[in-house]
Formats: sequence, C-alpha cells, structure tokens
Amino acid sequence: QVQLVESGGGLVQAGGSLRLSCAASGNIFSINNVGWFRQGPGTRRELVAGIDSEGSANYDDSVKGRFTISRDDAKNTVYLQMNSLKPEDTAVYYCHVDRLETMYGPMNDYWGQGTQVTVSS
Repeated sequence: QVQLVESGGGLVQAGGSLRLSCAASGNIFSINNVGWFRQGPGTRRELVAGIDSEGSANYDDSVKGRFTISRDDAKNTVYLQMNSLKPEDTAVYYCHVDRLETMYGPMNDYWGQGTQVTVSS
C-alpha cells in the first residue's frame, strides 16, 4: 500500500524550530514534485513550499528566509525545516506529491494525513 506519512509536528514557542518529514512508502521507486501545504483554523489550505524533482525550491513570501524544503531521494523523503516560528505558522501541515512511480505503476495526486504544528506566543 502506498502511503505518505508526515511527522515532526508539535508544540513550540515562538522563535523555535521544527523539522517536518514526509516519507513515501510502499514499493516506491521515485517521487516527483512535492509541496508542503498548511491549513490553519478557518482558513483555506495554502502552499508553503515546493520542491521539484531536480531539487529546485520555491516558497511563499510568508516563510521565505525561515523555512527550507529539501529532499532525500534515496529515502523517498522530503523535509521542511522551520525556523523562527511565529504564532501565525500554527496550522496542520500536509505534504502532497503530484506523481509517484511505484511497482504498481504511476500514481498521481497523493496527500499525507497531516501533522499539527502549534506555535505559542
């Protein structure tokens, strides 16, 4: 069974750091473009950072200079390093993969289950 599993969320004080992980499992050969999204209370899900298969990254203006997205293709895992966290970063964070190459064939549009990040002031 193909899965995306996020981890690393938690409660942190403002100014602190967290590192989120998104691991693809289940006979995965490769993952293509990956995005980290977040959804706060009463808000729409928004793209925070993305990384393509070549490793090129892009960021929402609200997190530039504070968040870093990276990938380890040997582990089929993507990370989101979050520094200088602010209370407004509080949200459920989701990873999304647009395409996975698996032993079952290509699979598109996969979401993880989400991980809660809470930043206290």
